[in-house]
Amino acid sequence: MYKFIRPLIFKASSDPETIHRVTMRLLNMASSVPGFLWAERRIFGFADNKLRQNLFGLRFNNPVGLAGGFDKHAEAIEALAALGFGFLEIGTVTRHAQPGQARPRIFRLEVDEALINRMGFNNLGADVMAERLHGISLHQSIAPIGINLGKSKITELKDAAEDYLYSFSKLYNFGDYFVVNVSSPNTPGLRQLQDKSFLVDILSGLNNYRLKQSIIKPILVKTVADLSLEAIDELLEVCKNQNVDGVIISNTLLSRDGLKNHTNEIGGLSGKPIRQKSTDYIKHIHRQASNLPIIGVGGIFSAQDAYEKIKAGASLIQIYTGLIYEGPGLVKKINQSLVKLLERDGFKNISEAVGAENK
Repeated sequence: MYKFIRPLIFKASSDPETIHRVTMRLLNMASSVPGFLWAERRIFGFADNKLRQNLFGLRFNNPVGLAGGFDKHAEAIEALAALGFGFLEIGTVTRHAQPGQARPRIFRLEVDEALINRMGFNNLGADVMAERLHGISLHQSIAPIGINLGKSKITELKDAAEDYLYSFSKLYNFGDYFVVNVSSPNTPGLRQLQDKSFLVDILSGLNNYRLKQSIIKPILVKTVADLSLEAIDELLEVCKNQNVDGVIISNTLLSRDGLKNHTNEIGGLSGKPIRQKSTDYIKHIHRQASNLPIIGVGGIFSAQDAYEKIKAGASLIQIYTGLIYEGPGLVKKINQSLVKLLERDGFKNISEAVGAENK
C-alpha cells in the first residue's frame, strides 16, 4: 500500500524535511488518541522468541531499531515504538540548542533510493530534552531508548569532552544507553574527535561519571565506514581500553561512489549506495573485536539486507532511509522474514547467526 501512496507523499513537498515534520507532529498528536497505540501495535507488531537478545544489560525483543536523527526531539517515542521497533534512538542532542544548517538540508535521490542530509545537529539542547523526557515513561516495556549525543557547533574541539559530559549527565536518568556521535559530516571538525586523543578524553569523562551512579548505563561509539581500516582498528583499541559497550556503524558517508544520479549537494549520503560498504566494515570490526556488540546501519531496505549485516557481525540493526522509502510496515516485514531466514539456515536464534560468515 505504501508504495502506491509514496509518490504522492514525495510530491506533496519539494523539501523532505517538511513532510518529516508533519509526520512527526501527526504521530505525536495521534499518541494521545484513545486506542491509537493499541491499534498500531496490532497492525505493525510481531514477536518471536528467536529474535530476542540480551546485550549490554538490556533486553531487545527484536533486532530492528530506529536510527538516531529520525526523532531528534523525542516527539513521538510511543508512536514510533508501536511500529514494532526493538529499540529506538533519539537525538542527536547537543549541550547547546542550535538551529542546524540552512534549509533545504535534506535531498532525496529517488533513482538511487538514497538521501543526502546536512542537518547539522539541529536540536533544542540537552536541558529542553531532559524536561521533555521527564514527562515520558521510558521503560523496557516500550523498548530500550538510546540517546545520541553530539558536540555543539559553538564548542571548541578542546572543550568537546566537557560538552559531551554535560549532555550525558543531564540526560543520564532518561536513556537506556548512550551514543557518542563523533562521525557526522555536518558539524565542522567533528570527525576529528574520532582521533585517539580526543576520543579518550571524551570517553574517560563519561566513564568517570557513570561509575559514580547507582546504575551503570551502556556507552556506544558511532563511527563511519570511510575511515581507513587502520583508523578503525585504533578506534577499537580506544573502545576496549575505555570499556565502551558497543559500536554503531555506519554514519552517513561523504563518498558518492555507486550513485546512478550524481549530485553536487553537500552532506552525508545514506541509503542503498552505502549498504555494502557498511556491511564490509561490520565484518572487519567483528573479526577484530568479536566480543564487542555492533549495531549495523546503512542501506537496510529488506530482511535480506538486515541478515547480511547480522551474519557479518551485527547483533542489532537500525533503519532510517529504508523507512522513508519502504514505509512503516518495514519493521514487521524484516522481523517476520528474519525468522524464516534463521530457520532456513538452521539457527535456533538470532544470536547464533551473528558473525556466522566470520566463523
